[in-house]
Amino acid sequence: MSEEIKGLIEKIQKEGIQKAREQGRKIEEEARKTAVDIIDKAKREADSILRRVKEEARQIKESTQASLAQSGRDFLISLRTEVNSLLKKIITLNISNALTPEEMAKIINTLIKEYTQKSASEGIEVIFNKNDLEKMKDSFLSQLSREVKKGITFKSSEDISAGFTISFDAGKSHFDFSDQALTECLSTYFNKELAKDFNLK
Repeated sequence: MSEEIKGLIEKIQKEGIQKAREQGRKIEEEARKTAVDIIDKAKREADSILRRVKEEARQIKESTQASLAQSGRDFLISLRTEVNSLLKKIITLNISNALTPEEMAKIINTLIKEYTQKSASEGIEVIFNKNDLEKMKDSFLSQLSREVKKGITFKSSEDISAGFTISFDAGKSHFDFSDQALTECLSTYFNKELAKDFNLK
């Protein structure tokens, strides 16, 4: 009887140990599988975070480069505007200084002689500012022939600060040699040259 009990106990122990080992292996396998799943999930999350960080870094870089490029363009435009303004002042000053009564007399004299040789005029009108008008009457008329003098009318305009306008059809149309017109003409030319230097259109 004791032998049977002893055998039974041994059998129970063997089965218990075997069952415990199987259960242990099962637990170990599940733990390993869970660990692998956790590691895979962590890797996926890490990859996702890395991709997001790289994309954000790329966007920041592009945005920064675009901002720097825009700032550079804005600076060049601002600089060009300042240079244009300064250039315009210099041109205006030089034109005003160059348009003395004597120089204007020479220019007008040449214009009238050239124009009247090629075609007849309906009546020549020369317009100055008020201050230059009196000076021009004396210095200019003395340089013209008696025949040409008869057809010239001198006028003044507050719109002209320096220089003159001249018409060969009694004021219907005119050629503008005022400081404003000459400044605009020269500024347009120099602005195009500056645009090339600043690489701006």
